[in-house]
Amino acid sequence: MTVAPPLPATASAGAGGGDRRFDTVIHRRPTRSVRVGDVWIGSEHPVVVQSMINEDTLDIEGATAGIRRLHEAGCEIVRLTVPSLAHAKAVREIRQRLLDTYQPVPLVADVHHNGMKIALEVAQHVDKVRINPGLFVFDKPDPNRTEFSAEEIAAIGDRITETFEPLVSLLKDQDKALRIGVNHGSLAERMLFSYGDTPLGMVESALEFIRICDRLDFHNIVVSMKASRAPVMMAAYRMMAARMDAEGFPYPLHLGVTEAGDGDYGRIKSTAGIAPLLAEGIGDTIRVSLTEAPEKEIPVCYSILQALGLRKTMVEYVACPSCGRTLFNLEAVLHRVRAATAHLTGLDIAVMGCIVNGPGEMADADYGYVGKTPGTISLYRGREEIRRVPEAEGVEALIALIREDGRWLDP
Repeated sequence: MTVAPPLPATASAGAGGGDRRFDTVIHRRPTRSVRVGDVWIGSEHPVVVQSMINEDTLDIEGATAGIRRLHEAGCEIVRLTVPSLAHAKAVREIRQRLLDTYQPVPLVADVHHNGMKIALEVAQHVDKVRINPGLFVFDKPDPNRTEFSAEEIAAIGDRITETFEPLVSLLKDQDKALRIGVNHGSLAERMLFSYGDTPLGMVESALEFIRICDRLDFHNIVVSMKASRAPVMMAAYRMMAARMDAEGFPYPLHLGVTEAGDGDYGRIKSTAGIAPLLAEGIGDTIRVSLTEAPEKEIPVCYSILQALGLRKTMVEYVACPSCGRTLFNLEAVLHRVRAATAHLTGLDIAVMGCIVNGPGEMADADYGYVGKTPGTISLYRGREEIRRVPEAEGVEALIALIREDGRWLDP
């Protein structure tokens, strides 16, 4: 079994100094470390960003290009759908093409309806297999059914175990990972009869498969509890975390609001579901599901993580909303500052319109750009005012200050 390299378990955001210093550490729920290719998922590692290509996996060239686009955009693990045995065999060629023309990319195969043969084939060509407990052993719902007998439930449980065990054994032998991915919209019929269309039904659905894995001493497991409504999704994840911890299953959680839509609302809806859980320490990998080109999901993921102080992958801009005291066109200046510095990483840059709140509100920033008097810009390093320059020279002077500190990189 591969041993994960140690990494910081918590993240801290914004410590300014003096009486402004404060503790903003997010204490993540302790989990096992699960390896997916060369990426580790778990509380001792940075929260991982995932997405999924929308090309048909049978289109080997198109799928390979889609995976590469996502990976180049910053996606750390890429999922692809595998609805048939032919698709599963195509994954072998996709993986080889990535090795020949690009580089290894951690891949996850999505297996759905009665997918045992498919899963056993594709598991040999990917780093993780995702199964949906509601569909893995699938029976068409009976519209005339009024109940499930104990005998029927036991018989279905036996079928699940018999069908699922070969996949678990293969993944264990190959030291690969499994995602038990419950979807609120596809709970098994017997779960709906037993628990209703509820977060509890989602949790029980996942636990049934987790317990089979546990009996087989397989623990490379990641769990997801996705729903298209953020309140349902959050309730399911909180309950799942509590139940797993109570039963001694410290498995990482994959967060996401499924079918979030597009545009601003899709981004806001995803953030509304994902960010509160991360702030509580729940969640080890995330996907933002947008009805847009998959690579557009990646900046949203990183923005959520950076806003919470869990990853630092871009410049953090602190800027006031502007008011009657503002001494320059704040929106235009922020745009110019961002255009000049957005390629940098790990910096906090404040753009403040006046002296009243500027220095205080930007005390945690690395650099400050403040309208102190009409036509003049004051540049700060932390809390210290370094120099004043004409407004027309402000952006160039900011770049020069960053250069002086050895923190500038050419685009």
